[in-house]
Amino acid sequence: MQRWVSGHPQESGGWALAHYRQSFLADANGLLFPREWLRRQELPLLAEQPLGWFEGQPVHLFELDRPVEMPGCSWQGLRQFLMGAEQDTFRMLGYATQIGTWLRQHRFCGSCGGRMQATAGERMMHCPNCDLQHYPRLSPSMIVLITRGDEILLARSERFPPGMYSTLAGFVEPGESVEQCVHREVQEEVGLQVRDLQYVGSQGWPFPHSLMLGFHARYESGDIVPEPGEIEDARWFSPDQLPMLPPPRSISRYLIDLYLARRSGLPDPVLPD
Repeated sequence: MQRWVSGHPQESGGWALAHYRQSFLADANGLLFPREWLRRQELPLLAEQPLGWFEGQPVHLFELDRPVEMPGCSWQGLRQFLMGAEQDTFRMLGYATQIGTWLRQHRFCGSCGGRMQATAGERMMHCPNCDLQHYPRLSPSMIVLITRGDEILLARSERFPPGMYSTLAGFVEPGESVEQCVHREVQEEVGLQVRDLQYVGSQGWPFPHSLMLGFHARYESGDIVPEPGEIEDARWFSPDQLPMLPPPRSISRYLIDLYLARRSGLPDPVLPD
């Protein structure tokens, strides 16, 4: 049974999350504060938005204009929960981050400059002056594991933790299909050509609002040439000599684990929600 369900709760009371730029306020009891208590605090509130239900209780988001200091509390980044939090908690926090980012980025109309207004019962920001509407943004992107015989291609960015390698990824550009994006990004990032693309699955990725479309592909030709400023290192790895890999909850790790399971004749792992 899912502990977290998104939606538009209308009940009073319940819980609230205080959020600022992919970080959450927490105390010794966790991240969820009694909503009415949090309302009584002197918070620089940008917006309040209903999120859904956690263990049957309504949850609202308090999007703050700046981080605040509160006795016994600290700020914790979303990535801290990628490794340790259970799945439903991370799904709730990831969803809250995406909604908070959307609220922050659409306070004012991009057409006339007027102040946007939230729409009751719908996830939409509306400009009363020129009728412009903005829904939460999703940015489609591809992520691909490339194989060559038994070897897999993994790369790292300088932003990664030391020693960690992952699959290649990139955002879809206007006018191209996701498959075209795979070919273009692989060519740009490592100078290779690939073939036999196989769609595997997708995952919402709240850093900050991506929809990752996962693929397996086979190497066709070319030598590895890392893209300057984007790829710090890329190389072929054998399955028995893999580097530090991405967290198990990520679709990048799932693409790797799926290939390894199929190669060994094991059941397919389950893609995390």
